[in-house]
Amino acid sequence: MSFLLAWLLLAPGAPGAVVVMPVANMYSGPTEDTDIVSQAICGTSVVVLEEKDEWVKVRTPDAYPGWMPLKSLRRYGPDDHPYASSAKAVQVVSLSANVYREPDVTKHHPVLTLPFEARLAVAAETGNDGGRWIEVRLPDGRSAWIQRGDVDSNPRPLSVKETIELAKRFLGCTYLWGGTSSFGFDCSGFVQMLVRRRGTVLPRDADLQAGWEGIKPVKRNQLRAGDLLYFGESPQEITHTGMYIGHGKFIHDTTNEHPGVQTSRLADQPWTKLLVACRRVK
Repeated sequence: MSFLLAWLLLAPGAPGAVVVMPVANMYSGPTEDTDIVSQAICGTSVVVLEEKDEWVKVRTPDAYPGWMPLKSLRRYGPDDHPYASSAKAVQVVSLSANVYREPDVTKHHPVLTLPFEARLAVAAETGNDGGRWIEVRLPDGRSAWIQRGDVDSNPRPLSVKETIELAKRFLGCTYLWGGTSSFGFDCSGFVQMLVRRRGTVLPRDADLQAGWEGIKPVKRNQLRAGDLLYFGESPQEITHTGMYIGHGKFIHDTTNEHPGVQTSRLADQPWTKLLVACRRVK
């Protein structure tokens, strides 16, 4: 399921908004003194559920609720379509991409630096150098320019092999609690992104993922590359997740030993003891 389709299914007639910041934190309450529960990246359409002072409670396309500062968003008018919902849109495929106010990397600093998967509306595809640049309309309405090599105008679902290759591009990416972007993932945010690139929108948290109806249980001795692994004290207390990549190894974003995306051996401790569920996307 695509992000746009997910948003439409979640939001019939509901007021909407689009994230204007590179990455917007979502909090458990309407203050930055509460814990961060998730994030939403630039260009993501959200449903507005509630307002309090300069804060709004939103729901993201994966059905996850949280509070954001109002400044993180631009509201849709009653006649507006979701941002970048037309065929003329691009998605960032580099781990990060700079957006400039003119088609030149030397004249001014970037307007924004965007993470992987950020979505932008296309204004024009002609530049002064014969096609290196694409003019975009940012979610806040400004015009800007991005290099064609940083984006894809027609991202397609990936195969398992391609997903594993993608996962390895993030090796060393830092761990960030609540993170859902290439600026920092947590474990479930990383796995959710990988499965999303295969065309499926998983629930946000590891325990919810393990129990989701869109994946099925598999036995440990029947694991295949691309299967999902869930770890914890018991199947009812899942606290970590990763993706099996074959040959007894898996890739995950963890704080164990050194924080960040890394590969580990399933036979090693503490993982072999903590593995409580194996799942396969249907």
